[in-house]
Amino acid sequence: MERRRIVCDAKLCTGCRLCEFACSLTKERQFALELSRIRIVQAGLGQTTATLCRFCRNLSCVNACPRQALTYSADTATIELDKGRCAGCGWCIEACPFGAMVLDGRTKTVAVCDVCYGLSEPACVELCPQKALTVQALNKA
Repeated sequence: MERRRIVCDAKLCTGCRLCEFACSLTKERQFALELSRIRIVQAGLGQTTATLCRFCRNLSCVNACPRQALTYSADTATIELDKGRCAGCGWCIEACPFGAMVLDGRTKTVAVCDVCYGLSEPACVELCPQKALTVQALNKA
């Protein structure tokens, strides 16, 4: 499967947060910004952008997990979580240089973007009214 990630054009992002709502609804079946795998951040005075998993080559989050709960799947080209192994320690969150890992307070496990694997278009990209979000193919690992 082709490796891909979602990128944000900060010049187009208005900070409306619809992408966060689309993500939480798609992944968790509820409007809960804290459960969104995409985050709107203030990039500068009056400028916002979105941050989410960039599927780094070194996979610092996967390597930091002491329980091997995170793995990179070549089949799905995403980072997968074994919830039974995840203790919610947060080491992966600390290791991520982009702040892309989320701790689900209900389940005490982490969540990470999977580019809406299985859907033709990621929900956040589809719903963005400014078309600030796009899917980008990555070079093979």
